Amino acid sequence: MTATPPTPGPTPGPTPGQTVGPFFHDALPWPGDAELVPPGRADAVRLHGVVRDGAGDPVPDALVELWQVGPDGRVVQRPGSLRRDGHTFTGFGRCATDRAGSYSFTTLLPGPHADGAAPFVALTVFARGLLHRLLTRAYLPEGRGGTAEALAADPLLSALDDAGRATLVCDVDGDALRRDLVLQGPGETVWLTYPRLPHGG
Repeated sequence: MTATPPTPGPTPGPTPGQTVGPFFHDALPWPGDAELVPPGRADAVRLHGVVRDGAGDPVPDALVELWQVGPDGRVVQRPGSLRRDGHTFTGFGRCATDRAGSYSFTTLLPGPHADGAAPFVALTVFARGLLHRLLTRAYLPEGRGGTAEALAADPLLSALDDAGRATLVCDVDGDALRRDLVLQGPGETVWLTYPRLPHGG
């Protein structure tokens, strides 16, 4: 008796992407992750805000990453982000949101990356329900590292309407800077895509 070879089934297709999180608070934060410089340093500045969902509610288990150049406008290429030593500035930090959806970094004001450019920090948001991280910028406001001329001339900001610009420029909050991050809906932060990334952002 000859065995009948099995009939091949349909070719399986790709499975849906897995959403991001919620595992941040267990695995990714580390001591000093949000303190790029010590809070007591004379030139330290606090950048903070709240991550909100489409209903305006705070997101208590998101993760925000900060990437920036140094005060001289140059990309920082020094190790030490994972083991803060109190004096090495690496230009990278990570902060998990608290129960109120708040994040807070202690850092230095970035300089312009080119003559006349508007200084900004790059922010990345990871949150449950997202298929990919979200990327945006937080520009320094006029008088706190930014200038009206540089902000007006910035290619990204000048391509947006007033409402969109308002989601990217930090507010002055006493001695600190504030930039809330809205994932979707009214007041949604302008999120960016990067063609070199497989998913664009």
